[in-house]
Amino acid sequence: MRKSTTRRPARRNSLLAAALVSAALTLSACSGDGGDGGDQPLADVSGGDTSQQAATVLDKPYEKPDMILTDTSGEKFDLRARTEGKPTLIYFGYTHCPDVCPLTMSNIAIAEKRLPKAEQEDLQVVFVTTDPERDTPKHLGAWLKGAAGPDAIGLTGDFDTIQAGARSIGIGIEPPTKDKNGDVVSMHGAQVIAFSPKTDAGYVLYGEDTTADDYTKDMPKLVTGAKP
Repeated sequence: MRKSTTRRPARRNSLLAAALVSAALTLSACSGDGGDGGDQPLADVSGGDTSQQAATVLDKPYEKPDMILTDTSGEKFDLRARTEGKPTLIYFGYTHCPDVCPLTMSNIAIAEKRLPKAEQEDLQVVFVTTDPERDTPKHLGAWLKGAAGPDAIGLTGDFDTIQAGARSIGIGIEPPTKDKNGDVVSMHGAQVIAFSPKTDAGYVLYGEDTTADDYTKDMPKLVTGAKP
């Protein structure tokens, strides 16, 4: 069994807030070793002791990635246009990930099902593959039905476009490689970014250790654009 070597980001507190202003989070790995998280800081975050919260509220929200990719139906999907004015959660990962990616999507799906039906329909949960060569639209769609439910949006496409989109919101990803055993390793940040329906800006960050209960607690606020 391949083990994850993901570095788990700590939950936000006053020390983390200061550190994130000047340092980038490292990449996560569903398989393999960690790597460089990129040149830019992940985010500027609010100060104060909120160590019991899963959410990191960003002082300088991100613009939504400007990406036109391919959805699970094989159709072009303009991320900004199609999710405009809607609460949106974006996660970068890949379907052959043995641990972090399916758990993250499952936790989000559990929380989403606890929302009122109208809010479930409004929420956009977007999974962007970091392994587009293997994650074809058909394969990605089948995986998401089991991992996150039929309403999750799966996107694939040109790796360079995906990488640039991820980096625009502070998430580092690297092209998949093979390890000494011949297993494909995809290095990617394990953060989920929540985008406000009011501003379309990414204003809340969740780390890989966020639980279904954490998402359940925060999601009623995320769907309105409020701070958790």
